[in-house]
Amino acid sequence: MCGIFAYLNFLTPRTREEIIKILVNGLKRLEYRGYDSAGIAIDGCNEVNLSALEVALVLLKQKGKVAALEEEIETAKKDLKFDVVFSTHIGIAHTRWATHGEPNWVNTHPQRSDASGEFVVIHNGIITNYKDLKAFLSERSYQFESDTDTETIVKLMKHFYEIHKKDPNGVTFRELVEKTIQQLEGAFALAFKSSHYPGEIVVARRGSPLVIGVKSPTKLATDRFPVLFSKEHRGTVYSSIIGDDLSTLAPVGEEKEVEYFFASDASAIIEHTNQVIYLEDNDVAAVNRSGKLTIHRVQNLTDSEPMSPMSREVITLKMQIQQIMKGNFPSFMQKEIFEQPESVMNTMRGRVNFEENRVLLGGIKEHMAEIRRCRRLLFIGCGTSYHSAVATRQLLEEMTELPVMVDLASDFLDRSTPVFRDDVCFFISQSGETADTLMALRYCKQRGALIVGITNTVGSSICRESHCGVHINAGPEIGVASTKAYTSQFISLVMFGLMMSEDRLSMQERYNTIIKGLKKLPEQIKEILAMDDQIHQLAEELYQQRSLLVMGRGFNYATCLEGALKIKELTYMHSEGILAGELKHGPLALIDSAMPLIMIVTRDPVYVKCMNALQQVKARNGQPIVICNKGDEETKKHAYKVIEVPDQVDCLQGILTIIPMQLLSLRIAELRKCDVDCPRNLAKSVTVE
Repeated sequence: MCGIFAYLNFLTPRTREEIIKILVNGLKRLEYRGYDSAGIAIDGCNEVNLSALEVALVLLKQKGKVAALEEEIETAKKDLKFDVVFSTHIGIAHTRWATHGEPNWVNTHPQRSDASGEFVVIHNGIITNYKDLKAFLSERSYQFESDTDTETIVKLMKHFYEIHKKDPNGVTFRELVEKTIQQLEGAFALAFKSSHYPGEIVVARRGSPLVIGVKSPTKLATDRFPVLFSKEHRGTVYSSIIGDDLSTLAPVGEEKEVEYFFASDASAIIEHTNQVIYLEDNDVAAVNRSGKLTIHRVQNLTDSEPMSPMSREVITLKMQIQQIMKGNFPSFMQKEIFEQPESVMNTMRGRVNFEENRVLLGGIKEHMAEIRRCRRLLFIGCGTSYHSAVATRQLLEEMTELPVMVDLASDFLDRSTPVFRDDVCFFISQSGETADTLMALRYCKQRGALIVGITNTVGSSICRESHCGVHINAGPEIGVASTKAYTSQFISLVMFGLMMSEDRLSMQERYNTIIKGLKKLPEQIKEILAMDDQIHQLAEELYQQRSLLVMGRGFNYATCLEGALKIKELTYMHSEGILAGELKHGPLALIDSAMPLIMIVTRDPVYVKCMNALQQVKARNGQPIVICNKGDEETKKHAYKVIEVPDQVDCLQGILTIIPMQLLSLRIAELRKCDVDCPRNLAKSVTVE
């Protein structure tokens, strides 16, 4: 969804041009999240005086892509001195995914409190009680210029400032933010800047991700420091048990230069520093005019967990900047498809011992006894993550001999599904921040179930809130349409099934066969990727069509769902994944010589049934494009066109059959002149319901 980026250079001289470049590059790193407008807020004065009561503010905003914002910045050069040097400066930047109000200048973030911009804010999330807040402020003569829910936040802050500015002891910037967010309902990650508090920035989160990067030429005072609680909470006073020297984050020694980066995702920070702090829900982080960072916690009144002293750790990221660059590929989507031989190997590395035929997932090994005693397994996700659970459900039922329930997170919550203490709930999410999945996790956790997270992002909310989990190790995925994360999630769940059955004698032959299949996967994926030119030719036949059906059953049904999703996401064509067993119950009415159709027919236990469906399609003048096993002449006789994939164990065949669908979606989208990395209306990390 929306992307937040902010930059504070404390006693680190930077020209205005350098500051703007850092902000814009930060937004470019967040483009994959999906957006329709972008903006920045910077100091507009040409001389900086932090003792001044007010600092002029400049808002540069533009509908469309970050490139359009860059053009707006170029136009502003004639009014702003780009060579002026700031020893300390705060800039905030934002990419907006419209939820309230169409994409235009006034609705684009940063949002301001008034025409002079005394307070400005950037926001990722949705405020559900904004109408009540807007009515409250309108009664007090506040005028609104935008249709956004975010403008109510910054005007509410201005309202609190006017109330408290005459207090003898004044009010700090952080206290203003705390008073403001205590009135908000919904999800948010926020970053605030104010002309009344020059040299200071305050950020807060509840439900939406936020990470802080710290860059200093000298060692930091601590790599773990306490969270300080607000002075008043339900009549109780909380104080840190650690001395003040460790309650703030700052460089050691006389050199006090430090740079802070605030972002929705670590990918926007990694080019500057690998030292980061992940904020938790209800954290408020503030950098004061001395350049010191503190983190306070405002307890949400709906929180069920008691407040207690805690700390936040400075984490060293292992991500490399090269991992979030396109390299020699024209798009992230293509790069990530072609990375799959390596990404699936990385998912298995250190976990599958091919010599001894053993599987060990270190993140869950301490909980395996409890998992084996459970009454059922629940797998919950959204979109592609949900499809990875569908793809492995049959194998997990076979290997665990337990009831396996697979649910879409939104529907799971809508039904208020009964969950029990002896259930084990798996939550699958590439980003680890998917709002529906995270809410379902908390729902199950409150009911005492064991929570297992399956994510691709270290430090994400699902990672932190799970009892145990598996990191899929697919590497950063920038393209909105998930590719390599799907295959790595698939393999992670297969490995879990193998761990569950390793001590069952009746399963040993099946167990060993699957491990041999896993070993062959990287080379077989390379074989399929080498067919790109053939698939491109097929795309040239299909790209002008309005609809495309994808049909299969058994282990390949998930490929139908996921393949159809890729077609929809990337090409904007109608596409539907159909269970071949349901063909006669309605979908057969769609079949004629003009309806494009892909059928997946591999040599697995349902091959005969799939062949029956294929012959029924042919009998209705259908022209099926068939994905089948290499050398399967019998199946090829009934096909209009054929895509051949290598033979594999039935439960792993879905990893090979999905890759032609990924390539086909990519090539059709390119022929239709679609943006394959950022499809319209979609976001990579869905952080609101």
